[in-house]
Amino acid sequence: MIVAFSVTPLGVGEDVGEYVADAVRVVRESGLPNRTDAMFTSVEGEWDEVMAVVKRAVAAVEARAPRVSVVLKADIRPGVTDGLTSKVDTVERHLSQEGAAARFEG
Repeated sequence: MIVAFSVTPLGVGEDVGEYVADAVRVVRESGLPNRTDAMFTSVEGEWDEVMAVVKRAVAAVEARAPRVSVVLKADIRPGVTDGLTSKVDTVERHLSQEGAAARFEG
């Protein structure tokens, strides 16, 4: 499964980067495949291990902020591994085929 989540500390002002870094650090130290972008951190693994990492990441922010907001989206697809990479690779492959077709037509 892949879980994409964001943790936002509330009541700490506008600059929340250091709090978010605490959560991302927990994810990276988990050893599970992960990726962070401007909006979410995605982590891949089995249900219990992924949810445990999310819980620890939230707790890291909660330890320093009076309130925490969490947004979570899960892709539960048994038997699929390396989804973080393969899903993006599939999209990129389609995009490159479109580009090749446009060059051929032009």
